[in-house]
Amino acid sequence: MQNRKMGSGVEQKMENGEELASLLDVLPRVEFCCVYGSSLLTNSHDKKTMVDYILGVSDPMQWHSENLEMNKDHYASWMVHLGGSKLITEVADEIGVGVHFNPFVSWNDRMIKYGVVRMHDLVQDILNWERFYFSGRLQKPVHILVDNLDIRNVNSVNLKAAMSAALLLLPPKFTEVELYARICSLSYMGDLRMLFAEDRNKVQKIVKGQFNLFHSMYKPFLDDYAAKDLLRFSSWSDNHGIIIQTGTCIYHIIAYYRSPLRIMIRMVLLPYHSLLKDYGLSAAGSFVSSLPQTVRTRMGMKLGEKRKLAESGRTINEVVINSREEAAECMRKVVRRIVMVSSARQAIAGLLAAGGVNAVRYLARKMVKDWSSFSQDTSVTCSVIASFFFIGM
Repeated sequence: MQNRKMGSGVEQKMENGEELASLLDVLPRVEFCCVYGSSLLTNSHDKKTMVDYILGVSDPMQWHSENLEMNKDHYASWMVHLGGSKLITEVADEIGVGVHFNPFVSWNDRMIKYGVVRMHDLVQDILNWERFYFSGRLQKPVHILVDNLDIRNVNSVNLKAAMSAALLLLPPKFTEVELYARICSLSYMGDLRMLFAEDRNKVQKIVKGQFNLFHSMYKPFLDDYAAKDLLRFSSWSDNHGIIIQTGTCIYHIIAYYRSPLRIMIRMVLLPYHSLLKDYGLSAAGSFVSSLPQTVRTRMGMKLGEKRKLAESGRTINEVVINSREEAAECMRKVVRRIVMVSSARQAIAGLLAAGGVNAVRYLARKMVKDWSSFSQDTSVTCSVIASFFFIGM
């Protein structure tokens, strides 16, 4: 029996959580497990929707060795016969981004796909965006089933970095929906799947279906940036309140009488309201400083670095920012490059791991989504070469 920790707080709460967790009873022990993807959308009740899992384990080769004894039919037959757990792990590490996916596994009348990753690689990607693969997944709502190493807490660094990156790319005024859409789109910038075999409305569908969960995830960071005068909240419709400005932050104040001589004030942050941000260099510097080391290092190579004395007394390198626009464009290119390389590597590894039949099945499902999202576009064209890019993603 796995040591389960059912999702709570910012993770998606699901009525069938126990059913989803039951898969773990027939797998070797894992240190981390979450469910992600379209199956979490509030309007998704289709049994045909594939359920996606990420499994974090301490030793992938040992885990696959045990799983081959328990569930050999989950794997592509050629990998089982030619190399077993050693080959499975080598393909994931040397060709892919450190994860092996078993797609189209039938379980409890559902079709599932699970990816197995080394815990060290999972943490490094969350903290540093080295491959921007798992970090991108965990910037969106997920349903955590097992969390023995407190990945939920580690992921707070990733969430703050994602918000900082999104704020750097957004215009001076935007809505919460636009903020979460920008965060959600970070992991798709440069993703080869978006060229041929992915639903072009995917980001909008994710944000619309899980807005409240995004709000719960990112509200602490919104509040933190508001406290630092980097954001202020403004211009929503409510007949019971007024807008007043305090310093550089605008809050929604609702005043009401508790007694004839006493006024109670309540500050309210409502969903779907507009946000304004400090659009100067100081704000851009704050956003860039919250980005992962991998991104800042690559930005520094392009924009230059300067040495700065940190509050701790340690000398650190800081990216030179001459303009917010220049910093935003540089960061966009850096992230796009990371995602593009990772998506290409994982696509090839996924094609090998899935085997020919499953590869065709997976591609067909993705292409249907792509075509349906362009049902009114007469200029859609696809290429056969796309089949090499979308398995195991």
